[in-house]
Amino acid sequence: MRPIELDSLFRPVENLPGIGPKLAEALARVTGREDADDTRVVDLVLLPPYNLIDRSKNPGIAHSPEGVIVTLTVRVDRHQAAPRGRANVPHRVFVHDETGELALVFFNGKQQWLEKQMPVGETIIVSGKVDWYNGRPSMVHPDHIVPEAEKDELPLYEPVYPLTGGLSPKVLRKAVASALTQLKPLPEWCDRHFITQHGFPSFDEAVQRLHAPEDAADLDPKAPARRRLAYDELLAGQVSLAMVRSRLRKLPGRSIRAEGTLRGKILGHLPFSLTGSQDAAIRQILADMTSEDRMIRLLQGDVGSGKTAVALLTMADAVEAGGQAVLMAPTEILARQHYASIKGPAEAAGVSVDVLTGRSKGRERTEILGRIESGAAQIIVGTHALFQESVVYKNLTYAVVDEQHRFGVHQRLRLTAKGQAPHMLVMTATPIPRTLVLSAFGDMDVSQLTDKPAGRKPISTATIPDERLGDIVGRLKSAVQEGKKAYWICPLVEESEKSDLMSAEERAASLRKAFGKDLAPLVGLVHGRMSGEEKDRAMTAFKTGETRLLVATTVIEVGVDVPDATIMVIEHAENFGLSQIHQLRGRVGRGSEASSCLLLYHGPLSETAHARLAVLRDSEDGFRIAEEDLRLRGEGDLLGTQQSGMPGFRLADLSAHGDLLEMARNDARLLSETDPDLSGVRGQAVRILLYLMRRDEAIRFLRSG
Repeated sequence: MRPIELDSLFRPVENLPGIGPKLAEALARVTGREDADDTRVVDLVLLPPYNLIDRSKNPGIAHSPEGVIVTLTVRVDRHQAAPRGRANVPHRVFVHDETGELALVFFNGKQQWLEKQMPVGETIIVSGKVDWYNGRPSMVHPDHIVPEAEKDELPLYEPVYPLTGGLSPKVLRKAVASALTQLKPLPEWCDRHFITQHGFPSFDEAVQRLHAPEDAADLDPKAPARRRLAYDELLAGQVSLAMVRSRLRKLPGRSIRAEGTLRGKILGHLPFSLTGSQDAAIRQILADMTSEDRMIRLLQGDVGSGKTAVALLTMADAVEAGGQAVLMAPTEILARQHYASIKGPAEAAGVSVDVLTGRSKGRERTEILGRIESGAAQIIVGTHALFQESVVYKNLTYAVVDEQHRFGVHQRLRLTAKGQAPHMLVMTATPIPRTLVLSAFGDMDVSQLTDKPAGRKPISTATIPDERLGDIVGRLKSAVQEGKKAYWICPLVEESEKSDLMSAEERAASLRKAFGKDLAPLVGLVHGRMSGEEKDRAMTAFKTGETRLLVATTVIEVGVDVPDATIMVIEHAENFGLSQIHQLRGRVGRGSEASSCLLLYHGPLSETAHARLAVLRDSEDGFRIAEEDLRLRGEGDLLGTQQSGMPGFRLADLSAHGDLLEMARNDARLLSETDPDLSGVRGQAVRILLYLMRRDEAIRFLRSG
């Protein structure tokens, strides 16, 4: 049950005065909620402004700079109404102060209302942007008009919120002000000593200061009120992760102990020897699996660092100890590729491997399900189809989840709900900075693969303006004629009115034309809107050499393996995230030949875009690139939080509040050890915080035991 203190904050926004269904939809968009029904008063209370309008400048009419917001104390001289039937002519109000005269301009203004607001001879205060035309100043539609007697009601500093279609700044500010009236003082969930030490205000004071900044310093992420709210958001995230962790670990794990005989056999069939960090990761994982506590470990490794080999060798121990292991991938392409790469060495060592995806149908599916239930299938590779209701395991003891950020905490729990309590290894090729590991994966221990497999050549990266497109196409044509393979990545699938970025379909057509009749069939195409079979066919054609240039969207970002591809062209590189480009670049340089990556950009570039592309040109270290991406773009963009179910913070900014994250993590750990049910005085207050920050699913885990 939600605490009674929060009832007023969890009313739908439509309960606020003046907000109907249309406005509620617009408010859902700006607050990041899925729909109007899910948008509550609290979402407006915690909507941070991103800028400030300074209305404190009062330079006088003659000294008002062009295009700058000023506040002026003026006397009304006369009204010049628009002639009847001339809607395109504005109503003008002429005013003056001791420095000069100004025209206030109103298009479609109601004469009666304007004359009542600004009676001739009255002194009023107006605030807005001044424009100068032929040496004469005017102010079109002032933002504020108040009588001199009410000058204290004019805000000197006004917060600026994110907007969306159908929502004006005035309406949003009014909605936020209305939402703030529902905020009452709440019990303190932070440690008193901690608050004093950091000079934090109370939660409700911090919220009031957020929406009523007194100067630009109040919007600084380092201001005490901003740090207080950032800490609250981080603490809620860490407490909910700690609860999920304890729930996942509550089901006792089963100790997996094996001699390593199968592992030794598989090693003998691998075409490479392990790197030092692969060895270390395998030791850490196997040590965790011998414990009665469930393992929940994150394996981070750059593209091509050999995570799949680590997964296979540790799965071998689970099989040798009499259990089953699953390897779950986010896409059909990736699942089938994992299956292809582990099937050979596993079966050579006597381990049976099956693949189960959404495409497994009819008799084939029934047979696979039978083998899983009987235990004949020892390693099962697949997509999320692996944990549908119909899948019954004989003895599932180990689950490996690839590309963890594509799966949320909920999917991890669903795997747990198979009645088993498998040890869990989650792998990601997205190098995640330490701060983000803590915020998104705070419920896991971490192993890192830092070495590149032997024999891998560095990839040379160049940034090239798109005016030189013709040269690139010419070089590619020659490379393809010589038998080389290349990728060409586009940001869109098909042309849309909203964007002038080149679509994959359009680019494939233009490249076929440029290559001429003989080479055109060598240009393939793969994108996200194709069916699974079509994607597989396109990938197979590229692997076998039937096509040699593959035009693709980012569907190939994760895990596609064509070792003899040596050229990567990324079009409109300025529109991709650094980590995403780094992932894409990792699709080449997987064989023994030298490889290159060409980043095509459309100029002119902003300073940030220049800095970002330079990082990629100068470094192949995924972790350094990810840190830069975090610094330059923020954590929401880095992992695509909207699509991935990962926490995109609203109040915390990890590049500014990284130190608070460590503190929140330690605090959450202490709470879970001293008050695991959140039943103490502070625990009850923390429950309120979890609801406020929309992390209350953690409380449901508590209730479900």
